[in-house]
Amino acid sequence: MFYYLADWMQEWELSGARLLHYVSFRAVLAFVASLLIATLVGSKIIDRLRRQQVCDEERDLNLTNIATKKNVPTMGGFIILIAILLPTLLFARLDNIYVILMLITTVMMGTLGFIDDYIKVVHKRKKGLPGKYKIVGQVLLGLILGLTLYLSPNTAIRENKEIRQDGRIAMVTYSRDEVKSTKTTIPFFKNNNFDYADLLPVKAEHKEVVGWVLFIVLAILIVTYISNCVNLTDGMDGLAAGASAPVGLVLLIFAYVSSHINMASYLNIMYIPGAEELVIFGAAFVGATIGFLWYNAYPAQVFMGDTGSLALGGIIAVFAILVRKEILLPILCGVFILEGLSVMLQVGVYQYTKRKRGTPIRLIRMSPLHHHFIEPRNPLDTKVLINFPHKYLQENKVVVRFWLVALILAALTIGTLKMR
Repeated sequence: MFYYLADWMQEWELSGARLLHYVSFRAVLAFVASLLIATLVGSKIIDRLRRQQVCDEERDLNLTNIATKKNVPTMGGFIILIAILLPTLLFARLDNIYVILMLITTVMMGTLGFIDDYIKVVHKRKKGLPGKYKIVGQVLLGLILGLTLYLSPNTAIRENKEIRQDGRIAMVTYSRDEVKSTKTTIPFFKNNNFDYADLLPVKAEHKEVVGWVLFIVLAILIVTYISNCVNLTDGMDGLAAGASAPVGLVLLIFAYVSSHINMASYLNIMYIPGAEELVIFGAAFVGATIGFLWYNAYPAQVFMGDTGSLALGGIIAVFAILVRKEILLPILCGVFILEGLSVMLQVGVYQYTKRKRGTPIRLIRMSPLHHHFIEPRNPLDTKVLINFPHKYLQENKVVVRFWLVALILAALTIGTLKMR
């Protein structure tokens, strides 16, 4: 909105109009606005949720600190959604295809999470929305994303080309034409462009179509997995929001350097015209997650619920795919991915040992992984393979340590652009 207001101000020769055309300035405004919205509007949303007695009754039922969790309202993800959407609508270009996709992602995943929360806390059905319906929504989002990147004329890239002298890269240039591509950035390799179409041995005339089919399938898998992993991470006060903030910051940086041809040339990555508007969305995302900690940090006044966690996961996955950095997600989202893997492995080990031995064995004390470090409310009735550390930690200490790990992984992810 303000971008178009700047055009009107320029017509009337009003001062300050050019500032609103700078991505960096609008990103700062979006960040500040999202922080203010999250902190100022958050209290009103929390009061409304508390009056309606919308409580997360099943959260951490087997933990020693259950008393501090009682009567804390959920669906606080509304605070995050509002703090992301409003600044984006105010400061981003709304005709930009990448911004449109991020807005669709936020609304779709937020709605999916809201339905799940509503069923749990209003209809008192503990399992919430059946998992198959969540999967359908996530698959639909991945399909929309993949087809848009394939069909839209505004999602083309300019591929980087290396000019070598004496075995070294002397210059990085870009093709004149913007092209559709299934290529992405792969870490730790000098020639860091990887084409999904090369994964399958097909004839040249079919390579493009097959490559895009594979790209769309992978987009669906990434969106589904990452959104579910972030959802599983939301189990302690401030954990999911605090771990998401550095991820959003890194994606913001990727969007900025990928849309700036000189920076992209220096880093030897593909140039993505139009991706600069994602910087505004990324700034709002970081501001919203940090601002949400005002109420969600230990001891929490509100829980984000699936309304927030599914939306955060979907946003991270789609953002990474748009800037062609999805292969870096195992590093960047290491905390979230480990949380998801811990659940899968825990279930797998438990079921396998129960079937083979008759007596089940747990891989860790409790899954997702963050619960492993907290003393269970009830004694464990099964053998545990990994019983380290022996000393239990307080919840707030576990959360802060997970934040630190997320920060380290974020720094390493940025470093991979030059580690070749």
